[in-house]
Amino acid sequence: MADKIQMRVKANGDGPHVEAKARKHTIIIDEPTSQGGRDEGANPLETLLASLAGCENAVANMVAKEMDFNLKGLDFQVKGELDPRGMMGTEGVRRHFETVTVDVTVDTDESDERIQELKEKTDDRCPVFQTLVSADVQMNATWTRA
Repeated sequence: MADKIQMRVKANGDGPHVEAKARKHTIIIDEPTSQGGRDEGANPLETLLASLAGCENAVANMVAKEMDFNLKGLDFQVKGELDPRGMMGTEGVRRHFETVTVDVTVDTDESDERIQELKEKTDDRCPVFQTLVSADVQMNATWTRA
């Protein structure tokens, strides 16, 4: 059985502004000034969507090597939708994304069938994608050739 890995982040909050450290990297998470933040970084939900793109990209590159797939690059458009009443405390309203749409443009000379195989394997193996699936988020993912 393989050893498990642990991810760690240390964070300090000052109002809605958070400075997080992951290894030697600093991540600023903030709200726009209209919501009391300093607008010095993406908000937490935007950060989650960016994490999804980053994870899918990393996994796709790993899977592409395993498949001997000629992957030149990926461009992501990620959109999440939620009802803000949930995080404001309204009972019976989900507090997390209802749907997430991922549109990926794949720079490759591979066939459409191979692109779909790469997509399916990537979605299945991506921890962030699967975390959202486990939270019963409707995931709409489309991968097309550039």
